[in-house]
Amino acid sequence: MADQNHELRKAGLKVTLPRVKILQILENATGQHHLSAEDVYKSLLDAGEDVGLATVYRVLTQFESAGLVIRHNFDGGHAVFEISQEEHHDHMVCLDSGEIIEFFDETIERRQKEIAEEHGFELVDHALVLYVRPRGSV
Repeated sequence: MADQNHELRKAGLKVTLPRVKILQILENATGQHHLSAEDVYKSLLDAGEDVGLATVYRVLTQFESAGLVIRHNFDGGHAVFEISQEEHHDHMVCLDSGEIIEFFDETIERRQKEIAEEHGFELVDHALVLYVRPRGSV
């Protein structure tokens, strides 16, 4: 819990029990690093925590503003959150299962910079999402 307290203080947020619990859930998400507010809320309920859904939404918005999490709106605007990471990565979203796969490809990264430069720009940031289906599925 000391790590979460430090992260919250460093982000300029007051340390409260709901914030600590929500940050723990996001950091300890196994298998799925992209959680919706409802996923976080369900995890809190399963752990016996008395935190309302409105509080979860408010805390996630505060975390986003503080740079602790990144909000993604994949597939139809359904918001999911992941802990901010120093290493950049892109995403693939399976249209059949909803699975989100993180990946990094140096060739794609280099080509995006080249395209921006060819048009007279400097690439500052980007988000790449590939929507995919398993081969052979209809």
